[in-house]
Amino acid sequence: MKKKVLVFDDDADILEVCTIVLESNGFEVITQNNCEDLLRKVLDCEPDVVLMDNKIPPLGGISATREIKATPAWRRLPIVYFSANQDIARLAEEAGTDLYIEKPFDLDELVVLLQRACDGIAGGQPSSEGV
Repeated sequence: MKKKVLVFDDDADILEVCTIVLESNGFEVITQNNCEDLLRKVLDCEPDVVLMDNKIPPLGGISATREIKATPAWRRLPIVYFSANQDIARLAEEAGTDLYIEKPFDLDELVVLLQRACDGIAGGQPSSEGV
């Protein structure tokens, strides 16, 4: 069965690239350009992993991630944080995410990171190459 990725990013180009790359690597992809009604979106999707942008409106990635993680049913849901912010490691830690990747990112690295997240393997590292 395909692993389901829920991607939150307000950049349509990032959402399109993620969809193309992840679907071609066997993932089912659901995209959202905001995190309004966040918990409903997660409930409706039932993802295996979430890819969360730092600047997703209206809450921002830190608050959105914390809201998901504060929900008992999703406390163990892997969330991969991604951002162009040079301080991505600190932001990811502040948000309480499991893994992170820096924009621009290498597409192959993103796929591997999401596969690791689905398999329950922690330890994200930033990338500065690619998209």
